[in-house]
Amino acid sequence: MNKRFQVVPAVYVLFRRNVVGREEVLLQLREGTGYLDGHWAHAAAGHVERGESVFDAAVRECAEELGVVVDPDDLVALTSLHRQELPGHSYKDHRVDFFVECRSWLREPRLIEREKAAALQWFDVRELPTPMVPHEEFVIAALHAGRLAPLHCIGF
Repeated sequence: MNKRFQVVPAVYVLFRRNVVGREEVLLQLREGTGYLDGHWAHAAAGHVERGESVFDAAVRECAEELGVVVDPDDLVALTSLHRQELPGHSYKDHRVDFFVECRSWLREPRLIEREKAAALQWFDVRELPTPMVPHEEFVIAALHAGRLAPLHCIGF
């Protein structure tokens, strides 16, 4: 039997805007997903499907979860994150997360998948809500502090 682990790729879209001199990020409150429900998270995120690029997946997730239209050329790669879930979990719990930024889109973001999210709200990047999904909070905090590297390797 092959003992190599499998990697699950996902993309996270960080919607950012400047409002009267403050930086805001758009977050959703997870609900009904079975994973960290009750935690705030990026407004659009999901698995990269077979045959998709990271940017294709980001555009698809933005449309599916928020009803917005995003041009792939308006997405900026921020970082990637290699993480492992807690010990004792499945070999599929090796993750590679790709974080991209979006500052330009068409249509007003709104909750489309209400069975997976209870709220959608803009927050000042200096006043993030709690609790947040830990690896997503890690990336936003690193970005805000100017410590964002091309690749982070962490365990959560």
